[in-house]
Amino acid sequence: MAAGKELRTKIKSVENTKKITKAMEMISVSKMRKAQERMRAARPYSTKIRDIATNLGQANPEYVHSFMKTNDAKAVGLIVVTTDKGLCGGLNTNLLRQVTGKLRDTQAAGKTAQAVAIGSKGLGFLNRVGAQVVSHVTHLGDRPHLDKLIGPVKVLIDAYVAGEVSAVYVCYNKFVSTMKQDPVVEQLLPLSADQMAADSKAEGRHHAWDYIYEPDAQTVIDELLVRYVEALVFQALAENMASEHAARMVAMKAATDNAGNVIAELKLVYNKTRQAAITKELSEIVSGAAAISG
Repeated sequence: MAAGKELRTKIKSVENTKKITKAMEMISVSKMRKAQERMRAARPYSTKIRDIATNLGQANPEYVHSFMKTNDAKAVGLIVVTTDKGLCGGLNTNLLRQVTGKLRDTQAAGKTAQAVAIGSKGLGFLNRVGAQVVSHVTHLGDRPHLDKLIGPVKVLIDAYVAGEVSAVYVCYNKFVSTMKQDPVVEQLLPLSADQMAADSKAEGRHHAWDYIYEPDAQTVIDELLVRYVEALVFQALAENMASEHAARMVAMKAATDNAGNVIAELKLVYNKTRQAAITKELSEIVSGAAAISG
């Protein structure tokens, strides 16, 4: 019954794995709801500040903020938002494939890339491919704070203002539904008044008013556009976290179901092996009894 003992050990091992994946699935369900609430709570702020930034960009053409100016620097900045943990299906793989394509396009254009890694998976990937990581932040937790996020991102923003990079892109997973998360690479800088207006129009927001500035238009626009960029980065992080828990929930449910199927198959093989061993022992007993009586 050596084979039977091995099967029992394997069944026990798979059952333990099933308990772990089931527990992780339930945890992800709880965390996904909270992450979706935070993501939806952040959307009205980012939407409103986008409206105001669009109006200010169109209402004050005499003052052009540095975020709206283009330059010919030979470097491009990438803010890569990934997860700190694995076991979330192809979420990080799909995003990093997009990042790889962007890095390839950057090299083809004769430019270098400077990256900010948000999340352990993205940091490890960028180090493996030899990208220049100017700053990084990991283990932000389930309730990230903006003050911990802005420091690393500000490195690329300051580099853009100084003319060291020609554009800044943010790469993250956009939450669509529990079963679908889209990897996206969006341009963060330079901000285009036309592009912001097109985004507002596409989302059905039409406004055409001017503002009274206190103390002056330049001070207000300078402060607002910084908050605008911060809101976009924080929203990207919130979207990615909601995507992470949704993807992990789906992956762990699939793992739990597969473990159940494996256990059923192993038990069937074990029962057949056990039945064969019993049948063999009975045959030997009957044969022995027949030989003695004969």
